[in-house]
Amino acid sequence: MTRAIALSLVLLAVSSSYAAEPAAPPAPSNTQWLSYNGNVNGQRYVDLNQINAANAAQLGEVCRLKVDDTGAFHTGILQIDGVLYFTTATDTLAVDATNCALRWRHRYEAEDTGGSALQVNRGVAYANGKLFRGTLDDRLIAIDIATGKTLWQFQIGDPAQGEFFAAAPQIYQGLVIIGAAGGDWGIRGRVMAFDTETGREAWRFYTIPRGDEPGAKSWRNAPSARYGGGGTWTTYTLDMAAGELFVSVGNPAPDFMPEHRPGDNLYTNSMVVLDAATGKLKWYHQLSSNDGKDLDLGAAPMLYFNSKGERMVAFGGKDGYLYGVNRETQKRVFRTPVTTITAPKPIPNTKSVEVCPGILGGVEWNGPAFDQANKAVVVGSVDWCATLTTDDKFQYKPGTFNFGGSFKFQDKSRGWVVAVDADTGAPRWKYETTGPQVSGITPTAGGVIFAGDMAGNFFALDSRDGKPLFKTDSGGAHAGGVITYMRNGKQYVAVASGNVSRITFGVVGSPTIVIYALDGTGAAALTAAASATVASTRAPDPANGAALFGKVCAACHGGKAEGGTGPALIGLSKRLDLAATVKWIENPSAKMPKLYPAPLDEQAVKDVASYVQGL
Repeated sequence: MTRAIALSLVLLAVSSSYAAEPAAPPAPSNTQWLSYNGNVNGQRYVDLNQINAANAAQLGEVCRLKVDDTGAFHTGILQIDGVLYFTTATDTLAVDATNCALRWRHRYEAEDTGGSALQVNRGVAYANGKLFRGTLDDRLIAIDIATGKTLWQFQIGDPAQGEFFAAAPQIYQGLVIIGAAGGDWGIRGRVMAFDTETGREAWRFYTIPRGDEPGAKSWRNAPSARYGGGGTWTTYTLDMAAGELFVSVGNPAPDFMPEHRPGDNLYTNSMVVLDAATGKLKWYHQLSSNDGKDLDLGAAPMLYFNSKGERMVAFGGKDGYLYGVNRETQKRVFRTPVTTITAPKPIPNTKSVEVCPGILGGVEWNGPAFDQANKAVVVGSVDWCATLTTDDKFQYKPGTFNFGGSFKFQDKSRGWVVAVDADTGAPRWKYETTGPQVSGITPTAGGVIFAGDMAGNFFALDSRDGKPLFKTDSGGAHAGGVITYMRNGKQYVAVASGNVSRITFGVVGSPTIVIYALDGTGAAALTAAASATVASTRAPDPANGAALFGKVCAACHGGKAEGGTGPALIGLSKRLDLAATVKWIENPSAKMPKLYPAPLDEQAVKDVASYVQGL
């Protein structure tokens, strides 16, 4: 009897060991972040939990590297074999992913200065030892990842038309894919693919169809399609199994004059799905037709499976909604508001209308992420209303803003991080951010969501309920990448901090890479990489002022000072002398970011003022 009981206990122990849950695999010693959104599917989810909901409050700063004095800093960040790769408007940098040490810096000097593009770039793509990026003067560059040397470079567009290549490219089976930005300048948008070895063009797809191209009849005023807009602002998403490329297409132009271009205006404000190998159209989903309020779809879509195993795609637009579409039926499953949305309100006795969200509201250039652990789609958004005014005297002018009117922002802006059910789109929780929220959003297996806002806050949220676990002032606005990775058994978070652009209000800061970890000391010593800024001179230097104007001012006032978000500055000298212009820059109104004494010092202000005086 004793022997039988003992045998039963042994058998029970053996059967129990087989029934037990398998042990969790050990955390990897090293991980990679190979694409703008981590993976080509756009999910941004990271299966790491060393930093988790229980200890995220212990995060501290490991190091920081200042990469420029001022300018837009929208870059995504790649992490490959312990090195971070990212961009400014003109430069590409390689930085140690654990200590911020600069490995190399590639500086591109524009060959064509005739354009009027925004000075912004959103990152690189990687394949087979090469990095790929676009430029402000419409070049596509291949860079050796080990040395930072140019391998090949080709012109792929015309900067005189106002087009530029700001998006982080995407890679598919030996092709580097990138599209033209600049819809507000009246370009004819397109997406192109090039051989990664030779740079030879493989295919192109026009986002504004003409002639016999499918969708051309949606432009009933056919000549208007010649400058119809439809730029692409950010990276692209791939379904590798299906060979499908998902492209977010921006607004039609002129922005505020839908009557000038009657029809559906395909493929503007649309998620377009192409055959990744050939560029042929497979299907599309348009958010709004004949848009007259600049409601781009400007952020990359995100692919995932719902609880039924159905293929889904989520994407967010500047209209303030998060969309979920079934990729098998191509039918919309949900449309969930993620910011303040109101019906357009005409202003009596004017040609103006108040809109919420405004032209810089809703979901901007970083799109939704997928929280796998909680089966939720998480997205950031901007809450910012504006007034739009139509200009009946509109005439198309190549290379300049072609809004067909003007706009003004309301003084108050804020942001949201919103989580919704991945099956139904039903809201789970939302977290209000102090400034507009446009940075990348990164959920992890540790129950933590990392992000930043334009008020300079880097923060970690509990992915279950959105409650803050950690928050710190990074010293600069967040408009780019937020990534996490393991190196030598330690989890790090790298963020792009410090941004000056037309969506910047409050904190500004200098473009800086900041790295955090659990044992960070808090206030790391600042390391500065060699900057492209010209040395100061005692007398005002208009040439340096022109360079600074392009970095800091053109986003609002136009590349040629023709006006945009801010007023036109051509002929300013007839209203203000040099001293008054300096005073105006040093003490701006509430509608303009405060740039003095940093990032613009006294000399820089004088340089910019002298340049503007000569326009």
